[in-house]
Amino acid sequence: MKKLAITIIASLAALCVNAQRSNLLSGVTSMGDGNHYAVVEGSTVKLYDYATSSMREVVFDASEHTPKIDFKRYFFSPDESKIMFVTDIKPIYRHSYTAEYYVFNRADGSLRPLSNGGPQQVATFSPDGTKAAFVRDNNLFWVDLAADGFTEHQITADGRFNYILNGIPDWVYEEEYSFARAYEWSPASDYIAYYRTDEERVKEYNMNMFRGDLYPTVYKFKYPKAGESNSVVTIHTYDMTTGKSVEMQTGDADDRYIPRIMWAGRELAVANLNRLQNSLDLFLCDPATGQSRVIYHEEDDRYIDRVGDKTFTFIGDGDRFLVQNESSGYKHIYLYSTDKGLICPVTSGDYEVTDLLGVDEKKGVVYYMSTEASPLKRDLYTVKLNGKGKKRLTGGDGTYRVVPSKGFNYFITYFSSATTPTEVTLRKGDGKPVRDLFRNDVLKGLADNGTIPVKNFFTFDNMSGQTLNGYMLYPADFDSTKVYPLFMTQYSGPGSQQVADNWSTGWEYELLSHGYIVACVDGRGTGFRGEEFRKCTYGDLGRYEVEDQIAAARYLGSLPYIDSSRIGIYGWSFGGFMALNCILKGNDVFKMAIAVAPVTNWRYYDTIYTELYNGLPGDNPSGYDDNSPINFADRLKGKLLLAHGTGDDNVHIQNSFQMIEALSAAKKPFDMAIYPDQNHGMGHDRDHLMDKCVKYVIDNL
Repeated sequence: MKKLAITIIASLAALCVNAQRSNLLSGVTSMGDGNHYAVVEGSTVKLYDYATSSMREVVFDASEHTPKIDFKRYFFSPDESKIMFVTDIKPIYRHSYTAEYYVFNRADGSLRPLSNGGPQQVATFSPDGTKAAFVRDNNLFWVDLAADGFTEHQITADGRFNYILNGIPDWVYEEEYSFARAYEWSPASDYIAYYRTDEERVKEYNMNMFRGDLYPTVYKFKYPKAGESNSVVTIHTYDMTTGKSVEMQTGDADDRYIPRIMWAGRELAVANLNRLQNSLDLFLCDPATGQSRVIYHEEDDRYIDRVGDKTFTFIGDGDRFLVQNESSGYKHIYLYSTDKGLICPVTSGDYEVTDLLGVDEKKGVVYYMSTEASPLKRDLYTVKLNGKGKKRLTGGDGTYRVVPSKGFNYFITYFSSATTPTEVTLRKGDGKPVRDLFRNDVLKGLADNGTIPVKNFFTFDNMSGQTLNGYMLYPADFDSTKVYPLFMTQYSGPGSQQVADNWSTGWEYELLSHGYIVACVDGRGTGFRGEEFRKCTYGDLGRYEVEDQIAAARYLGSLPYIDSSRIGIYGWSFGGFMALNCILKGNDVFKMAIAVAPVTNWRYYDTIYTELYNGLPGDNPSGYDDNSPINFADRLKGKLLLAHGTGDDNVHIQNSFQMIEALSAAKKPFDMAIYPDQNHGMGHDRDHLMDKCVKYVIDNL
């Protein structure tokens, strides 16, 4: 195992070196002309040519400027005359952080702090590049970049932690809608639209923080648990000329969600969801008056899938827009008019669109990723706005991730499959390769000769007759005439996917060298197989998912080379919830389980996520209680390891504490690993935990 690990590490080191040489593996910023890109090299920002990969210009060199900034991120103004550098980042939650921002003017070579008033959040340039905006202490500000000294103007003044937030979301919006900046500049730079979030009625969650002080400190933040009160969210526009704010008229603000806002030409589009998240309206608002009209409506018997930043895409002057929805049973793209409604489907078929990369409006062509080749694969396609002329631009042979240039003149594709480590290729806009940017032939050779284990895909039918996808990893010296213990890894959350035709590794791979077979199965509720397969778990979160993992274990245990008396299971977060339920409800199948940061009762988790998939606890108590592992603690027979961080702001350690209480009451022995102040990802203690997991499997399975 040590020899194999050294070989893999050396190959990965080669990957990093070549990535730096190619300058195209990470941190690429396409320039507006679509023919050049910027990358960071050390403390510099350089411009390169797509066609030749030759360096054209050193745009910025930190060593030549005072102060000597150590920037972690950067972005250009829309006209590319300025660069914003992000320094001194201090994380808050999953996406949010405070930082110090610096503005570099390419014309005069000046480097200046955006503000001297203290750390800022979510700074951006205005579209015309003459202004910037940011949030500080829960209030929204704008800065005149053309004025001497960067004149600062305050837009809101009522911001207060845990009470009123302006221009940034509350915890649950940030976590579940995946954004940290809650404001948008208008295309003409004459308005800023922003969220105002009133958290006062939301209950606080308290976390003890143990490191650094003689006495623990208490961190309090607003966290709405399932069935409890949410923040009151309203949308406002700020007129840059008059300095006045106007609230948009988008219905009752008391019990709804606004997952996205976006500008549609001169008007502001506001997406509005009801509390159950099964009714969606898209409002078009006049930024000057707040008056609005509904231009799109959608309903679902169960729920509407997450509204993200690609759900609605406005084109032209804002008079048309693309929508991604599941009206056909699969997620597809549709073209709408703001005045006349549906124009036509853009994509269709028994497959899922997984990403909308953009629209070339001059050519009338849409670029998107889909599962058309297989639910386990991803490919790039183009199609005309009228739904005709569809073309696949990638090979259909694995999983592609695509980074296009502005204008879609070029693409960088990151390809991998179960047997092929990541390959990076520069392609023209028609998909034809220009040159390989990176190939890891050493790692590929190790996979081909069996030195590195690769996924072996399989399918089987569950008790309901539905075909499920899975993969197995065999020890390098696998002998089908021998018998091996089985360790199952899974996540199983709604819309997720673990079984995919891509190159991946994990801590479980180390178990192969100790004589274990590792397997993974995506059961009902997981994604990319159509609406019905994913939504069949609605209102009974954890029931069918657990049934399918137990069925998978029984199926795998029936194979002649697997020891059915030695089957274990592992999961993190939703996967931890699953691992607990599996060893409890499947106590005749599973000998051991590891549950990291598990949800143990969906009543303890947040409103947006939980109610989306399980409804309100007051309306559906059995859907919560019948699938809570807390209520089945007395069934434990095998070995169990619980692990949790005390600083987990997402899945609170309250979940594990309640599980401990139930296991103790049932007089059931178990093992526990607590990591002080660590969040949901376990931070720098993650390696320690993974080592512990390996040892726990070896000792108990």
